[in-house]
Amino acid sequence: MTDPLDVAGLQRRLADFAAARNWQQYHTPKNLVAALSVEASELVEIFQWLTPDESARVMTDPDTAHRVTDEVADVLAYLLQLCEVLGIDPLAALNAKIDRNEGRFPAQE
Repeated sequence: MTDPLDVAGLQRRLADFAAARNWQQYHTPKNLVAALSVEASELVEIFQWLTPDESARVMTDPDTAHRVTDEVADVLAYLLQLCEVLGIDPLAALNAKIDRNEGRFPAQE
């Protein structure tokens, strides 16, 4: 396990995991985006028929909380792998997107 949790360290760990299993050949942008979509859909499935109040309390049930946490991890893993393959710094991309959104959607005064 990595010492401090950071994006680059997690990306390296994911790359090492794939390399040890000779999976890099499958980690094309197309395949990673498809896998990301599937995992996001699995997360949606957990919430699909919940009321807004039920969805707000989803983490109070240990079994459901575990499922949600696992799916969030799967989504993040595929997103980080996609960013690694495409050479995108996910934190810089998010920061730039927030900057653009602040300009597009100014705060109400």
